[in-house]
Amino acid sequence: MNQAELSASFFQQYFADEDLEKQSERLLKGFANNSDAQVQIIDPSGRLLQDSTGLPGNNIMMKFVDVQEAVKGLPGVWKGEDPATQEAILAVSYPLKANDTIVGGVRFITSLTETISTVNQITVLLICVGMLVIAIVTILGLVLSRTITRSIKDLKQAADQMTEGNFSIRVHKRYRDELGTLADTLNMMASRITKSEQLKNDFISSVSHELRTPLTSIKGWIITLKSNGVDNKPLLHDGLDIIESESDRLTRMVDELLDFSKLDNGRITIHFEPVDLTELIQRIVRQLAPRAARQGISLEIQTGEALPTIQADENRLKQVLINLIDNSIKFTSPSGRILVHAYTAPRKVVIIVEDTGSGITDEDLNNVLQKFYKGDQHASGSGLGLAISEQIIKLHHGELRITSTVGKGTIVQIELPV
Repeated sequence: MNQAELSASFFQQYFADEDLEKQSERLLKGFANNSDAQVQIIDPSGRLLQDSTGLPGNNIMMKFVDVQEAVKGLPGVWKGEDPATQEAILAVSYPLKANDTIVGGVRFITSLTETISTVNQITVLLICVGMLVIAIVTILGLVLSRTITRSIKDLKQAADQMTEGNFSIRVHKRYRDELGTLADTLNMMASRITKSEQLKNDFISSVSHELRTPLTSIKGWIITLKSNGVDNKPLLHDGLDIIESESDRLTRMVDELLDFSKLDNGRITIHFEPVDLTELIQRIVRQLAPRAARQGISLEIQTGEALPTIQADENRLKQVLINLIDNSIKFTSPSGRILVHAYTAPRKVVIIVEDTGSGITDEDLNNVLQKFYKGDQHASGSGLGLAISEQIIKLHHGELRITSTVGKGTIVQIELPV
């Protein structure tokens, strides 16, 4: 179209005053010289004057739409087949004007064979690329789907096993993705449940042993006293003292179990009232001092200044402090020392129970506050004392921390808000 328009403009500028038919051969050479297309010169009636391919003149071209448009003064385009070769062609005609009068037209014709071939090649290439993309996407989809479904299948199988109570099962972590993270979480959960189950079994075994021992002792002394204890007053007094001691021991264990049950179900209540910490600590130390003295342990109290009165549950705090001092007495050898001291800090009061006992290993230190845990499975007690103590301090909006060094002793620190 650009070549036809340029040729028409050239004619109007330089050949408008010339006779088209006489100048047609000259015009044809000029127009065809700058184009590889077939060029034709047509008069106003549609008669072919010149053709660059040697097509004989005097052919009537009015059957072509583009020629019809050109003789009307409008650019025309036609696409079809060459009548002689049946080849696909594209023809563009443009009117030739002289002083605003249509004196003929110029027509450019080009073969579409190479264009169609190129388009077909591009089409085939695009289809191949599209098929390749579809194949790649399909393969990636299958691989990704298999990757995801395998991981999900592993998770489901492990979850089914855990539902049946088999917490020893572990999920195979295939990849480091979200499903891999979920596998780690599931494995960690199973590990903790297994550990909790083991602690529970150890607890049941320990409590069974702890209950059986005093009951056996009580029953044995009852049988002894029935046999010959009435006439033997020293034996009677010893037996009754032991029965009383063992009964107190059973009572403490039952109280611990009841407290744990209440804490575990959120049913324990804290009755806040003004508590004089100095008096409370001194009273507890006086209560446990005779027992410490019998074992050759020095139990001391140190409060450098008057402690403030705080809002707390006195009975529960007493329970915690007795448990802590009792543990220190239990694991401190004769000639050892237990120091209970307290001081005030900004917006809190700190109570510390420090002993020179056997200490706690790092492994046990990380678990001593867990329920049912006992570092020494042969030691007396239920393994609930520290877990209950920590929960009671938390209910007071405080914090309980334990530090220890094996062979040097243990420090338990309680922080309570003022």
